[in-house]
Amino acid sequence: MSQFSGKISGGGFDELILPRLGFARPEVSQGPGFGVDVSVVDIGHGLGLALTSDPLSLIPSLGLAESAWLSVHLMANDMATTGFSPMYTQMVLNLPPTLSQQDFVIYWEHVHRYCAAIGVAITGGHTGSIEGQNSTIAGGGTMLLTAPLNYILLSSKAQPGDIIIVTKECALSSAAILAMSFPETVKQKLGKEVYDVCCSLFEQTSSLPDALAAAATGHLRAMHDVTEGGVLGAVYEMAIASGLGVNVYNELLPIGYAQQQVTQLFGIDPRFCIGAGAMVMAVKPGAEHIVLAALRSRQIKATVIGEFTGQGQGHQFIDKDNVAQPLPYHEKDPYWAAFFNAYQQGWK
Repeated sequence: MSQFSGKISGGGFDELILPRLGFARPEVSQGPGFGVDVSVVDIGHGLGLALTSDPLSLIPSLGLAESAWLSVHLMANDMATTGFSPMYTQMVLNLPPTLSQQDFVIYWEHVHRYCAAIGVAITGGHTGSIEGQNSTIAGGGTMLLTAPLNYILLSSKAQPGDIIIVTKECALSSAAILAMSFPETVKQKLGKEVYDVCCSLFEQTSSLPDALAAAATGHLRAMHDVTEGGVLGAVYEMAIASGLGVNVYNELLPIGYAQQQVTQLFGIDPRFCIGAGAMVMAVKPGAEHIVLAALRSRQIKATVIGEFTGQGQGHQFIDKDNVAQPLPYHEKDPYWAAFFNAYQQGWK
C-alpha cells in the first residue's frame, strides 16, 4: 500500500477494506468502520468481546521507556472508548537488527510494567528481527476486554443534541514527541521552559483515566480517542460514524501555549495533529456539568466544544464571529511529515 502514508484514507478504507471482510459471522455486532475505535463480538450470556489493534512504537530519539508507553497506551486509549478497562493483549514485534538485546530487555520490561499497571495480561504474539526495518513502528498489537454487551460504548452511538466534551488539550502527544525527539532545536528556538512543559505533556498521553471517570457517571453515549487528525478530526469521524451533523466552536478548543509554540515551529496546526491523551465524549444533553465535575474531581481538565446535530444539518465549524463554515477534515495527519522533515533537515 505504498500509495499512502499514515492511516489509509476514508475513501481507500471504504473501497479496499470494507468490501473484503472475510466470512460474515452474525455474532459480530460491530465490525470495522470509519471513525470506530473498537470491534465488538457477541460471545453469548449477555457478554461482548471488544478488541482493537494498533501499531507498536519504537522511536530511538524518544527513548525506550517512552516508546513502550506509547505501544501500550495508544491501544489502551482505543479500548477506553468502551467505558471499560482493557484486559488482554497480543503483540507482534518486528524489531530492527540494530536493536541490541540489552535495549530490547529495557523496552520489554517497560511494556510489561505498563501493562501490569492497568491490569492487562500479555497473552501471546510474535517477536522477530526484520532486515531493513528502520521506521518508528515496530509491529502491531491487539487489546481485548469482555464486558456486558449492552454497556459497551461505541464512537458510532452519539445522538442529536449530545454535548461534545474534550478532555485535556489539543496536540498533546504531537507536541510532546516532537519536543522530546528534537530537544536541542526546541530549546534553542523556543526556550527551555516550553521544552520542559512539552516533556511533561507526555505523562498525559493516556486517556484511560478520563474515559473511566466519565463513563462512571452513566451520562455518556459515545467516546472517540484523539489520534490522527487531532481533536477536530476525531469530532468529524465521530459525527460520520454516528450519521450526524455537528457544530464545533473554534474559540472553545483548548490549546496550551507550549503546544502552540511547538506546532508553529514545526509548521503544523495543533487542532489537526495527533493528540493522544485527549478524549472526545458525547454527553447526554443537560448532563455535561455532571461529567465535567467528575473529571475535575480527578484533576482532569475538560471543555465543552460543541454539540452533535441532525444528519441534514452538516458539519459546521464556527469561528469567533459566529460565522459557520464546513468543518475541515484532512486525510493526512501533518505530524508525520513534520517529524520526518525535521529529521531529514538534521534537527537535533
